[in-house]
Amino acid sequence: MVKAIKFDSAGQQVAEVELPSVIFDVDVNSPKVLLHEVITMYLGNQRQGTVQKKNRAMTAGSTRKLFKQKGTGNARMGARRSPVRVHGGRAFAVYPKDWYRKIPRTKKRLALKVALTDRARAGRIFIVESLNFDTPSTKNAVELLNRMIPERGRKLVVTDGHHIPTVKSFSNIPDVMTDRADSLHAYEILKSSYLLFTEDALKKVEEVFSK
Repeated sequence: MVKAIKFDSAGQQVAEVELPSVIFDVDVNSPKVLLHEVITMYLGNQRQGTVQKKNRAMTAGSTRKLFKQKGTGNARMGARRSPVRVHGGRAFAVYPKDWYRKIPRTKKRLALKVALTDRARAGRIFIVESLNFDTPSTKNAVELLNRMIPERGRKLVVTDGHHIPTVKSFSNIPDVMTDRADSLHAYEILKSSYLLFTEDALKKVEEVFSK
């Protein structure tokens, strides 16, 4: 049984709530191996793979031999596009590549549960009744976070939906990220030291990822 501290919308502690064990209290035989595989795939899928360098075939310039092989006193030299010359082509040029690797949904969700379990057992998950921002206010967001989580470290605020005033309130705060409950990934969980869920977001996480 894992519990988390619950705050009201003003940032005052009101109670402790029990987190769903099916998500926040799971055991896996090799969690490090699973997390490494899923996160490596995730980061690889973020790569555009559009980098390209010119090889000697793509470089402009004549293919004639610049000077004769012997008798000049110079080193032997071939065409102007040779990789050993300035402005020549690259010897082992890189080409556009698709880095995408499919992540099985079962592994991705299990890795998310392992990451959430780690943060829950460390007491780094907090619940807030609601985040009421009618208009964006970075000042109010900072004050609210300082009351609930005064410790320093990267924080992830998880909401039920994309509420623009709330997202904008936290977007200018250093080391604070926001995300929707239904799009969480193990990478951003492990990248954050503390997690703050709204009550609706916690219900959404249980609804989406407990299957």
